[in-house]
Parts: sequence; C-alpha cells; structure tokens
Amino acid sequence: MVQVGDVITFQKFFTTEDVRLFSEISGDEGSHHIHPDEEGRLIVQGLLTATLPTKVGGEHNVLARNMNFEFIRPVYTNDVIECKVKIEQLSEEEKKYVISSTFSCRNQRNEVVLKGGFSGIIRK
Repeated sequence: MVQVGDVITFQKFFTTEDVRLFSEISGDEGSHHIHPDEEGRLIVQGLLTATLPTKVGGEHNVLARNMNFEFIRPVYTNDVIECKVKIEQLSEEEKKYVISSTFSCRNQRNEVVLKGGFSGIIRK
C-alpha cells in the first residue's frame, strides 16, 4: 500500500506504433498524429500521454473519481517521458481508502510536458 509522500517514478518511450494504435482505438486522427513532421516525428495524442499517471492508479487499484491534466507542450514519437506521481493524501474509511495525488511528466530535455492530479478510492 502506498503512503502519503511516496513518489512513484517510471519512464515511457512513445513509438509511431503507439500513436497509430491509439488513433485507431480513440478515433483521434488529427493530421499531426498521422503525418510526420520534417524530423519524421508524430505528435503523441494528449490523452495517450495522459495514460502515464493512470498507470500508477492501475498498479494500486485506484478507482478514479477525478482527474485533471494540464498539457504544457507536445510529446513526440521517440521522446522518453518520465512521470513522477506523488501521493498527497490517503485516508482510511470503513470500506475504502481515499487517495489523491499530483503528477508531473518531463521529456528527455527535462521540460515539463504534462502535469496535474487525480483522486479516487481504493477498495479494501
């Protein structure tokens, strides 16, 4: 079980195939997700990038109640994104734990690309 103050960190490398599959599933087929730029990169969908902090929720069986995202700058294929999730609050109730966290995601140049938070419950 996570504790208040815990910081969970992991990295994700986004590929062209990730963007293609997410386009197929979500229907988000903006031209910037389909046609590479002059460097051969695609822009990764914002909601695909937003799956990074939800990975931590999934690993700890969090049923999300609230999620907020601030998309700071684009993420491109071949970027390596490091996501840090900090547990801000955790309280125990009769049949559940109530949890809230903040997160920040940075690219390989240490630039913030996404930040926000989520809250929810963990069933006992």
